Amino acid sequence: MEGTASGLGDIDLTDLSAFEDGPPQEVFRRLRDQAPLFWHEPTRHTPEGQGFWCLTRHEDVAWAAKDAGLFSSCTGGARTGGGTLIEDLPLGFAAGVLFNMQDDPRHQHIRRLVTPSLSPRRLREIEDELRRRCDRILDEVVDRGGCDFLVDVAAELPLQAIAALLGIPQEDRHLFLSWADATLDYEDRELGQTSTRSAEAGAAMFAYGSKLLAEKRRKPADDILSIVANADLPQGAQPGGPMTDIEQEMFFNLLIAAGSETTRNSIAAGLLALIEHPAQWDALRSDRRLLPSAVEEMLRWASTTTYNRRTATRDAVRHEQQIRVGDKVVLWWQSANFDERIFEDPMVFDITRTPNPHLTFGLGPHFCLGASLARVEIRLVFEGLLDRVDAVDKVGPVERTRSNKHAGFRHVPVRIRKRGR
Repeated sequence: MEGTASGLGDIDLTDLSAFEDGPPQEVFRRLRDQAPLFWHEPTRHTPEGQGFWCLTRHEDVAWAAKDAGLFSSCTGGARTGGGTLIEDLPLGFAAGVLFNMQDDPRHQHIRRLVTPSLSPRRLREIEDELRRRCDRILDEVVDRGGCDFLVDVAAELPLQAIAALLGIPQEDRHLFLSWADATLDYEDRELGQTSTRSAEAGAAMFAYGSKLLAEKRRKPADDILSIVANADLPQGAQPGGPMTDIEQEMFFNLLIAAGSETTRNSIAAGLLALIEHPAQWDALRSDRRLLPSAVEEMLRWASTTTYNRRTATRDAVRHEQQIRVGDKVVLWWQSANFDERIFEDPMVFDITRTPNPHLTFGLGPHFCLGASLARVEIRLVFEGLLDRVDAVDKVGPVERTRSNKHAGFRHVPVRIRKRGR
């Protein structure tokens, strides 16, 4: 396969040890500079022993993300699997069924169903309730003088919010956290593998979702799951009528993972960046008008979804190289968000950065449904911290998740210095 640049043969983006200390920014920089369309040969770590194309520049990642006709989230060519992970997932169970692994027109029609529930207008209606929840969370940890910021704050507000929006009892919300951790963190397995822990968590989440969706069909309420459970899609969705049971259950699984995982990691990464760059914390305390741009910089800096995979549906040429129908093409969002061609001094955390065209929420038809909710949650947490604390300090090692797909954290122990003390 053409496209393997000389001097880059040591790169292995399927070796999870390369991500232990965070995304390998130097590797991404080398690829952006030397091989913006890079053929990644399979290694002993690569699922299925299949190579794939890597896009690492902002312009190229955006190009692929916007052209869903050329780059499918489901499959392409003669593949019998597909999806958005590097490894192929089975068609009819994950690929083509899971909402983020569907193509238009079905993806578009399902998206229209739930978009109003996560729109800026809807979030303005519930912001006061989210603020009250955030206030209670922060009051408790500030009075204690410290906490595991990841577990007690960064995860807690998104968990409470997604439970409310989905219509799930709040007392069950910590189940979501344990399920997401077990299925998204490769702590006890390698890419393409399933462990006992991840399999049991997946089965428990599936059983819970099935029972809950059945209840929503019997007694619909004003929540997202009721909309999904009782949907009647038009014929243009190919096919029309109700979403299948497996689609509904997979939708529940997706929102549980997305609602409890991505935003918590952005909040945690944002706090760690402010701790490590105290001048930025001081600037934010001095001028809260910087908070909107600070939130965007936290999102860029965290880049919690490191990549998404697509599959070429026809031959294409980029950087004078041939992508073949059926080839796997990986969009490295994390790399795009640190592209020197777009961002001045990208390795500098700068809360005044404007413009900030990060791709943390993706681009095109699969732009993140929860983008507005994530921004609100991040803003509320840091507004609350600015109201209550003079400083936050790390008091122990930060523990990261083990993954090349999600840049996340397990634990962030901190000491909190209350204002006026």
